[in-house]
Amino acid sequence: MMNEDLLSEVLRSVRLRGVLYFHVSGSRDWAAEAPPSREIAAAVMPGSDHVIEFHAVISGACWGSVVGERPVRLEAGDIILFPQGDAHVISSAPGMRAPPNPEGYFERKGQRQPFILHLDAREVHMGDPPGGPCDTTLVCGFFGCDTRPFNPLITSLPHVMHLRSSSTQDWTVQCMRQAVTEALTTRPGSTAVLERLSEMLFIDAMRQYLGTLPEGSSGWLAGLRDRFVGPALALMHAAPAQSWTVDELGRRVGLSRSAFHARFVNMIGQTPMQYLTHWRMQAGAALLRDTAATVVAIAQDVGYESEASFSRAFKRFMGKPPALWRRATGG
Repeated sequence: MMNEDLLSEVLRSVRLRGVLYFHVSGSRDWAAEAPPSREIAAAVMPGSDHVIEFHAVISGACWGSVVGERPVRLEAGDIILFPQGDAHVISSAPGMRAPPNPEGYFERKGQRQPFILHLDAREVHMGDPPGGPCDTTLVCGFFGCDTRPFNPLITSLPHVMHLRSSSTQDWTVQCMRQAVTEALTTRPGSTAVLERLSEMLFIDAMRQYLGTLPEGSSGWLAGLRDRFVGPALALMHAAPAQSWTVDELGRRVGLSRSAFHARFVNMIGQTPMQYLTHWRMQAGAALLRDTAATVVAIAQDVGYESEASFSRAFKRFMGKPPALWRRATGG
């Protein structure tokens, strides 16, 4: 498995899901404030452990920030994401605030998507496109994923990701425009198309962000491109059942045991064996959820000699033994 394929594998394992939610236009002075994603996750992405909100600027310009932090200016073609689910503000000028309304997300849950919002200083119109010209138009949506047992990608992302139009691909904005058109026409299959379009946006955002990381960065994404840590991650992901040791991994990537261990810990924040255990739990959870394989077969597939040893480890991570967790998650 090539290093660059690890991102795809992790995204499949943690069940990345995307949805377009808002088509927002703003005139004059306007602000929209979102509560922490955990407060609205049940409405916007049912069944997801973690929710990330994004905003793509289709036309005009605005400002975005985590509540209480310094805002960044967003131009047409820019995308801003809030990977850790922080409360945040998007506004026509820096420093503006608007009281968030978590209940509003639940009230709109059953309505047609995308919800069309027109914001200005005096009023908010819902349901119909604005009649006059708009200063700014955005497409806003959500990505959902699992964080348990293990999601190395989310833990490596910052609180704010600002992808400038100069770094994003031309198709990104076209993709979002197509998403709006697709949603408004409500043709058969529109929901699936919207999900795929937004998921493509997230994957491209991760690739763009990876390309901007400076030399010497740490974290899982930085580890993917490291010439020693990246191959070691690929080895563990490709064969989690193998009896890996730090000595063997170091030998396979061309480092001494001590040099490899230090480099891995410095970059990933875990020892190689801790990472392997976490990934085995994630791989086991995916098999429990997505297949009908027996627990003993899954235990062997992810590197445990017995069902009992896998069950003990899984319960430490998830609070429930594998069979009970499978039933609770509908697997």
